[in-house]
Amino acid sequence: MGKIIAVVGMPGSGKSLFSHYLHSQGLPVIRFGAVVTEEVERRGLSLNPKNERLVREELRAMHGMDVVARFSLPRIRDRFKRHEFLVIDGLYSFSEYKLLRKEFDDDLVVVAIVSQRALRYGRLAARPERPLTPTEALQRDFQEIENLEKGGPIAIADVTIVNDGTSDELMSKALDFGATFTVSEGRNR
Repeated sequence: MGKIIAVVGMPGSGKSLFSHYLHSQGLPVIRFGAVVTEEVERRGLSLNPKNERLVREELRAMHGMDVVARFSLPRIRDRFKRHEFLVIDGLYSFSEYKLLRKEFDDDLVVVAIVSQRALRYGRLAARPERPLTPTEALQRDFQEIENLEKGGPIAIADVTIVNDGTSDELMSKALDFGATFTVSEGRNR
């Protein structure tokens, strides 16, 4: 039986790094954030945290808190038909969680990647793409918790992985997690 692995975490927790590792092991990845970045680009706006937040909040205000999951459902269904395992990078809202749980039930495994706030903020400041100052990181945390319902999926996750070490240590944890699934066998359905 296949699984959809939905990865959730606060900014800088390592969720994308975890998802990239699973992708390097042969699992297809659907990045929920692509819905927002594609809309930012479609509108001709610069790709930056301010515009991403504006578009993310507008989409949710216009279409509901589960908009990103709903817009992604055709891609998820299509890839899950063809692949035994699938990774969703960037589950955000509790409404998205509820939609995915209703749609995929026991085929859904939610993995929360968690890290200490100071460590996350250091990572966010050091990242080459869209770095954030500590003030911007705190604002984004509040925005994601208050406006995007992000705490719910983290709290109700099926698996929680603490990422307070190096990226190599997270990869080791990802390897241990991936070993619980037979990712090397029967990748395609």
